[in-house]
Amino acid sequence: MPLDPQALALRTRNETAGATPLYEMTVEDARRADLAAIRANAATPEPVAEVVDTEIPGPGGPLPLRIYRPAGAGPFPVLLYLFGGGWTLGCLDTADGICRDLTNAAGCITVSVEYRLAPEHKFPAAVDDSYHALTWIAEHATEFSGDPTRLAVGGDSAGGNLAAAITLLARDRGGPALSFQLLAYPNTDYLADTPSRRENTDRYLFNSRSVAWYWDNYLACPEDGANPLASPLRAGSHSGLPPALVITAEYDPLRDEGEQYARKLVEAGVPVTVTQYEGMVHGFFAMTRTLAAGKRAMTQAADLLRAALNGRL
Repeated sequence: MPLDPQALALRTRNETAGATPLYEMTVEDARRADLAAIRANAATPEPVAEVVDTEIPGPGGPLPLRIYRPAGAGPFPVLLYLFGGGWTLGCLDTADGICRDLTNAAGCITVSVEYRLAPEHKFPAAVDDSYHALTWIAEHATEFSGDPTRLAVGGDSAGGNLAAAITLLARDRGGPALSFQLLAYPNTDYLADTPSRRENTDRYLFNSRSVAWYWDNYLACPEDGANPLASPLRAGSHSGLPPALVITAEYDPLRDEGEQYARKLVEAGVPVTVTQYEGMVHGFFAMTRTLAAGKRAMTQAADLLRAALNGRL
């Protein structure tokens, strides 16, 4: 279908303003511009019962965490949410709105981790930090009213890539046990040669050049792209993984590889819900102020997350 009218309006604003693509900026400028755009397009942050910023020892030094708690009496199930930004951009504030929404709507504690970014820290630093955060949550959940027997992981874009990667790690390393994985338009294959990668070249939207720039920042060498922890689609097996929701957008260079990953999971016997949001663009999951489809996707994600964490999926 054509570009959704709200997404088209967003694209037109970018063109009218002569917006510079992030991949033509310095990394520091891109980080500032990305956070500003996220704040401009996100809804007013929802209040939650409690937000705590803390640090834990990580593989590369102190690892910042932000813990969101819903109203009510625990213990609550726990979601580890990993922000997007091509492994290059992002911070705890990047996913603040998403984490608040999911905390309230799914009735779970949400933990966000500020994993190390590329190009300063190449693959697998972000994977190591994310998995370390997951194991810490499993070991310490009871200290912040969490239930370590009801855990989920999620993320959008590169955060979805990391969520898929640590889900593979949790299976292969014998834990922590996971009830659900929420993957919003995830990168799944460095070597993807798909129609959506080739067709989405619009300068004023996330496009194939954006994807290439992020991968170039993330990988120390192209050979690392074949590693399943970088490209989860290339894992030798996808069996034994938790139920998944895979969200894709029609006008997104990552559309096809996200849907290919969903098919891999289905073929391995994993329960999967996959939804392509027609007319939508990459990043819409975080744009609940300007895109109605972002609100619908958030509702879908929260409903399935709540069901999975309460044993109903």
